[in-house]
Amino acid sequence: MTHSEPNRRASLLLIYTGGTIGMKQDPASQTLKPFDFSQILEEVPELRKFAYRIDSYTFNPLIDSSDVEPSLWQCLAKLIKEKYDQYDGFVILHGTDTMAYSASTLSFMLENLAKPVIFTGSQLPIGIPRTDGRENLVSAVEIAAAKDTNGDAVVPEVCIYFDNMLMRGNRASKVSSDNFTAFKSMNFPPLAEAGINIKYNTPLIIRPADRNAGLTVHTELDTRVSILKIHPGITPHVVKNILCGEETRAVILETYGCGNAPGKEWFINLVKQAADSGKILLNVTQCLSGTVNMNLYSTGKTLLDAGVISGYDSTTESALGKLFFLLGRTNDNLIVKDMLVKNFRGEISK
Repeated sequence: MTHSEPNRRASLLLIYTGGTIGMKQDPASQTLKPFDFSQILEEVPELRKFAYRIDSYTFNPLIDSSDVEPSLWQCLAKLIKEKYDQYDGFVILHGTDTMAYSASTLSFMLENLAKPVIFTGSQLPIGIPRTDGRENLVSAVEIAAAKDTNGDAVVPEVCIYFDNMLMRGNRASKVSSDNFTAFKSMNFPPLAEAGINIKYNTPLIIRPADRNAGLTVHTELDTRVSILKIHPGITPHVVKNILCGEETRAVILETYGCGNAPGKEWFINLVKQAADSGKILLNVTQCLSGTVNMNLYSTGKTLLDAGVISGYDSTTESALGKLFFLLGRTNDNLIVKDMLVKNFRGEISK
């Protein structure tokens, strides 16, 4: 499906949280400094050609991508809820390092979303001649404003737009620190590709279950989650500290291949100990693409029998956000275990 004509009545809110895209070079000191986003149309005059109403909101203080905390996601969710009826779509400018974490978690926090929430950023500041930020921003804005023939948003999802690709937010991961193709969605096709026209992969786009129900925002997050990356030479001391930590409700195991881990007796005993104590253990693969299948090899089957839950083809970022979201909804870990295998926002293929 292709939408080449912009919607000239669209109103958008541009939210700047921080990150490289909002920097420009100071002529005197030659250092990079944030520019005033209320002047965004002066910095990116291409946006004027759309004739949209574009308002901006800048976080104060700005947040470096490496310093992103769940409190930012709660602020973003509340801001979108507050402004939801005033705008047709939202574009969030964010540092690239933690963008996939933010997009993943926000996708779970925003239930029954009927408007686009598009994350974007850049590898080079928008004030640099070779910046990728200008194209990323212009295309993200056009996508956030796009409506179908019924007047509904073309992409009512939380997404990441980067280097000509629109990806579902909870399916994308950062894969490069120095290429313009900084993000990829390895286990799910892009929702749109930008060339001469923007071509939407319409059958894959999720629509709100009930347009009349309105947006529901979930801001309660429980972050008592750890990540254990399996590696050769991992020690019982490290595994025990992470799997059996007192303040941990859930652990994401980043395993080999299709969900394999060491078959040593001490490792399996620690996994059983953690599972028997009620902790949630979620298995995701370390591979960039592929899915967890714990029935394929004996080592994976041993984890399954010990009480480990399959994360299917979920990214680590998405698994973390999903756990934060589900743990925030209930104190009952058994309920969370049942809900983990369900597909809430298109985050897993089942």
